[in-house]
Amino acid sequence: MALVGSSGCGKSTIIQLVERFYDPDGGSVHYGEQDLRDLNPESYKQNLAIVQQEPVLFSGSIRENIAYGLKEPPTEEELDNACRQANALTFIQDKNIFP
Repeated sequence: MALVGSSGCGKSTIIQLVERFYDPDGGSVHYGEQDLRDLNPESYKQNLAIVQQEPVLFSGSIRENIAYGLKEPPTEEELDNACRQANALTFIQDKNIFP
């Protein structure tokens, strides 16, 4: 799904409601037929992924950025697979870009 619209139309507000940064003053936001306020926040957020238009990178290594938020550090194989699926492995391994 893509959320698009002109500046100021509420895209960021909708994302913040879906992510439960805050709850609506009126009405409700539903996941399927359930109000988000009735769901276990940890369980819900484990099944939620949002890709922002502008990527955010933290200081640290590429590995640390990819593994951010994981409970267990990824194996080399898992890391390579994630990079391959994101079409990033080739440029990450390019020594001209990342010496």
